[in-house]
Parts: sequence; structure tokens; C-alpha cells
Amino acid sequence: MRVSSLAIGLSISSLRSVFSFSARAPSLQSLLATHQSDIASLKEIAFSISDDAVVAPKDDVFYLRYILNGYDDEEERIAALKSNIEWRKSDGKAIVTRARNAIQSAMEGGKWDNGHIQNAAPHGDVVLKYLSPVNAITTSLPSGDLVYCIRAGKIDDVGLMSAVSVDEMVDFFLYSKEVNAAVADVRSVETDSLLKLITCNDLSGVKLIGGSSSFRKSLSQASKLANKLYPSLNGRTLMLNLPSLLGALVKLFTPLFPAAVNERLRFSKGPLSKVEDLREIAIGGNGREDFINDVDRLAYSD
Repeated sequence: MRVSSLAIGLSISSLRSVFSFSARAPSLQSLLATHQSDIASLKEIAFSISDDAVVAPKDDVFYLRYILNGYDDEEERIAALKSNIEWRKSDGKAIVTRARNAIQSAMEGGKWDNGHIQNAAPHGDVVLKYLSPVNAITTSLPSGDLVYCIRAGKIDDVGLMSAVSVDEMVDFFLYSKEVNAAVADVRSVETDSLLKLITCNDLSGVKLIGGSSSFRKSLSQASKLANKLYPSLNGRTLMLNLPSLLGALVKLFTPLFPAAVNERLRFSKGPLSKVEDLREIAIGGNGREDFINDVDRLAYSD
């Protein structure tokens, strides 16, 4: 299944994971077998809240991610699952329904059709005029992991937020995350490996002053929700081509971040510097080989 050109990077995840970031990891089937009993228990809890497969998915991978997320104890894990299923049943019902139905349509015929994903995106008729594959794209890696790449400095966030509300942008971001999460679960079964979603933030051209505060607010709100709703999904966050002043500020403040956040962060100058259009890093693109090599070096080394 090939995937491209919808999701925008959200924000740095503070989720904990029991895995290192090495490309080598236990097979999915071995993980499912090891945690079979716990998965069954979580499914029973979820199904007691809703019998809708969109709200409480039937696939085991969805629940395996809760088991591997590194919650403090079983009580915290169960509380997180209940809260997320309740969200999927109420406030998030329209979002997850749109996403799951769009994925089903996109996969018909055995070849991914991203048009279904874009057409179903909440407020996509407006948002996608500003977030195009030129500046925000999701593609797959040879490892099977997904990677979404965004160039915030190339987005007219002021124009975008003059056309949509903060809540509407949050809905769009969460829809994108639901699509990526569901696709990652499907691909995990196909590849027999629990796949991650790597974030690649190319900050070239980012303005240190100005921009839309509403856009930043929508990113922040969506990120906080997504970090709770999608456990054990996020891989490393790659921060690329930071402006000099911003880079200095990041180095000043990163020691204050929680260890789990710092573990996920990687900084680098150079990757994507020769890529004008992010479609060049999609499968078949001229810039893909260099991009893959850079991501492999930054995302999978300890």
C-alpha cells in the first residue's frame, strides 16, 4: 500500500515507548502472542463501551499499542483506553468515521487512492488550498514506517486561519492523525512489524516573528489530544534546517525538556535543502534516495 500527501506534522510527542529507535524490533506476531491475554482484556473493556468497530476497532494492533506505551500501571492504561474510546464515541465520532471510511475506499482495488482521503478531510476544501503535497506530505520508508514531512515556513498560515477556525483546524489535524494511525496498523500486519510514524519538520524559511497565533494554537491543541489518543505511534521527531537564532534557543531549552522528549528529538542541517517540492521525496521522486538515507541516519540511530 502506498501512502502520500495528506498529514501535517503535529508537535513533539512526550509519549514513552518500551522500544529503542533501532529499525530492528520484535516481530508483530511475537508481540501479539506474548500479550494475547492483555489484548483480550482491553478489547473486552472497549467493546463494553461501544460495539461500533469504528469506535472500538476489532484489530489487535490497536490495543497492543496501549500495552507497549509504558503507562505507570494497569490502572492508568485502562483509564487511557476508556477515555479514548469515549472520545471516539462522542466528540471524535465524525472524525474517526470519516477517516476509516476514507481508508476503506482508498484501498479498494489493491492500490492506494489518496483522493478519497483528501475528499473526506474535514474542512479539506479550504485547508488543502494551503496545505498541499508541496509543503506537507506523508510517505512510507523502506522499513515500513510512515514519515510525514512539513515545511511550516512555506505555509500561508495567516491566510489559512482567516478561512477556518481553530476548532476546524484541530479537527483536520486529528483526522490526519487518525488516517496515519489506522494505516500504520494495517501496514504493521502486512510487514509483521509494529510500525511508527516519524515526524520531519523542515524549518527553513520559518519566521521568528509574526505568523498566525491561531495556527499555533490549533497545532498545540491537536498535539495534546493526539498524544493521548494514539499511544505508541510516534517515532523520532526530526528538526531540520533551523534558523541560527532559533537553533540557539532550542539548544538553550532542550535540557529542560523531559527525557522522553529529548530522546525523540534529532537536529540536523542539510537534509531537504536541495528539495524544492516535497513531492520529490515521495515514491519515484528525484529527491527520495537522499531523503531516505538522511531519515535512516537520523531516525534509527541511538
